[in-house]
Amino acid sequence: MAFLHYRGIGISAMAAAVPRTVIKNYEYTEFFPAEQVKEVVDKIGVTERRFAGKETCSSDLCYAASEKLIKDNKIDRAEIDLLVFISQTPDYRMPATSVILQHRLGLPKTAIAFDINLGCSAFIYGLSVVYAMMQQTGIRKALLLDGETRSKVYSPKDRRTAFLFGDGGVAALIERNDQVGDSFFSLNSDGSLESLIKINGGGYRNPSSVETLEERVVDEYGNIRSDEQGYMNGGDVFNFVIREIPKDIKSLVSYAEANIEDIDYYVFHQANSFINGYLSKKMKLDASKIPSTIAKYGNTSSVSVPLTIVSELKSALHGQKLLLLCAFGVGMTWANAIIPFVDCRISDIVEV
Repeated sequence: MAFLHYRGIGISAMAAAVPRTVIKNYEYTEFFPAEQVKEVVDKIGVTERRFAGKETCSSDLCYAASEKLIKDNKIDRAEIDLLVFISQTPDYRMPATSVILQHRLGLPKTAIAFDINLGCSAFIYGLSVVYAMMQQTGIRKALLLDGETRSKVYSPKDRRTAFLFGDGGVAALIERNDQVGDSFFSLNSDGSLESLIKINGGGYRNPSSVETLEERVVDEYGNIRSDEQGYMNGGDVFNFVIREIPKDIKSLVSYAEANIEDIDYYVFHQANSFINGYLSKKMKLDASKIPSTIAKYGNTSSVSVPLTIVSELKSALHGQKLLLLCAFGVGMTWANAIIPFVDCRISDIVEV
């Protein structure tokens, strides 16, 4: 495992945007009978999600979140020297969406801009990348933007994923601040598990064709999807999570020479309520310190950790707070971080 340690760099402000269209899962019965829908929704704990419109991309959600953040915090755009955009649902195959956002947001041409394509753990990975770059004196302020429109890549006819995923975008302002203290990261990957969560068609290994776009029954349960829609082996993902995540958190806490009881909030990737409930019980964590958004936003992939902070901890991050961030998923990759927050300013969520 890769442990990383930074000092004097932190998130000073955050904002989020979600689509205004609300999907009520118990009423999402176009392709499945109501009793099957209830069984699935009760198990995963996702009662509502937000779906982006046909013309709305991840960049639009991140743009709205960024504008809210810049306006609320009276940020001088000329001082933003770095923009990192995280997504597996970018605007185009090329160019990078980060560069489009640099121009759209009116940032200087001297700003560094690039994309990160990773999946569910990517916000923590991206945070570590930005923290590392912020150690250079030439960067004054950085924007870390994270957006996903996962509703566009999963089949509504595959009940294993049809009720789980939603859309959202988050903007985080990162600056130097000597009061922040030490941040610790553990970043991990296991490509032998690449088939657990995957879109098999539409890339350059298996280019788009009539065959990859054709919907078909994929299992004995009658689930339907094309090769260009995502699938997930839920049972094996669960086994991976319970095998890897608790021991990695314990290793990180030990590396940071911290006490897990001293952490103010544990912010988990919103995979589903069953997984997160199991993790909290296995690790004997204080449930009152575990904010959750799975019920109202679903699994928003890499957006879920920062969206949960913006949604649930808006009034809780005054003064100094210590957060443990935990995310895992497609790849497979997983990441944990112990992050100090000092008077982090959280904006109200914007609807797009």
